[in-house]
Amino acid sequence: MSGDAPANDALVYLVHHAPALGPKEDPQQPLSPVGRATADDLARAAALRGVHPHAIWHSGKLRARQTAEAFWRACNPLATFTAVRNLQPADPPEWIRDQLLAEDSPVLLVGHMPHLARLLRVMVGGSSESSTLEFPPQVAEVSSNSATAADCSKTIRTVST
Repeated sequence: MSGDAPANDALVYLVHHAPALGPKEDPQQPLSPVGRATADDLARAAALRGVHPHAIWHSGKLRARQTAEAFWRACNPLATFTAVRNLQPADPPEWIRDQLLAEDSPVLLVGHMPHLARLLRVMVGGSSESSTLEFPPQVAEVSSNSATAADCSKTIRTVST
């Protein structure tokens, strides 16, 4: 997937968690049966397209962890698997962007809206509140060959089933 990216690029895969049960059905909001199947299908499709993250980060919420586990199993069971701060829906996207800029190997993030949409916009050098770029319905791959957010050169690709 990253054939045209410079060798020193660190890829970032942004994944919105799969469909979950509502809080009235289960207060922890695990993935629904459809959500589990969706996460598994998307993770397999990503693996077939060469998605092989060295680290998988999730927000810690059950639905995000379960979605991340599907990618962990399908894409790289040897990846570091961690719940991280700064992936909650209301968190400023610059916080996690700054953590990602320090990474030198592929990272897959599983999080929530509207945070992921705002993160995608700042990753490509825009404003987090801009509406010019919407989060794709599945997985977004963002690559950067820069150490600073100010002069990022980015490519966005999507993975779907």
